[in-house]
Amino acid sequence: MRVTSVFKGRRSGFRLRHVFVVPLLLCLFIGNRVYSAPKTVLVLGDSLSAEYGLERNTGWVRLLDERLKKSYPDVKVVNASLSGETTAGGKARLPALLKRYVPSVVIIELGGNDGLRGFPVKTIQANLSDMIDSIKKEKGNVLLLGMEIPPNYGSSYTRDFSNVYRTVSKKDKVTLVPFFLKNVADKAELFQADRIHPTVQAQPVLLDNVWPYLKPLLN
Repeated sequence: MRVTSVFKGRRSGFRLRHVFVVPLLLCLFIGNRVYSAPKTVLVLGDSLSAEYGLERNTGWVRLLDERLKKSYPDVKVVNASLSGETTAGGKARLPALLKRYVPSVVIIELGGNDGLRGFPVKTIQANLSDMIDSIKKEKGNVLLLGMEIPPNYGSSYTRDFSNVYRTVSKKDKVTLVPFFLKNVADKAELFQADRIHPTVQAQPVLLDNVWPYLKPLLN
């Protein structure tokens, strides 16, 4: 039996190469589509991100999810925010969240409750840095949302608390939203009766504060 006909001449060789190469390229193309995992944005926050006092699916994180579906359909959002959460609580929960969701971006919106409870600034800073370190070890990007507290906590503590976010972002080289409540904090009508939690009308403003800093991390 002869098998030389398969290799005879340039035309036969051309056909043979295509017999093997074309299916291989198709497999690679299809494989990339099938196994290309979507990016995940994990939001680790407190009541400001957990829709406290709002109807379900009306908070800024939900609005972020809707915007991403239009602009970045391959990105999904996981909201792991809890009302009353502190930096210590977020730090404790983070390892399991990183393992479960493998996020490409983690938005840290924590520290407000620490400040309202008068926790030491150094402790807040250490907890934030520890979280950032854990995220970076898993190859994730970090977006840190800066917070401020009312002046009645004393000028020294108020100033030191506000500076924590700038200090951490500079030291740990992460993107910072300077003040998450920008264009909201100075408008009483955008707060619920408790004067702490923003209303549903404030949620688009909060998203607009975050979006310009988040978008570059998605590309």
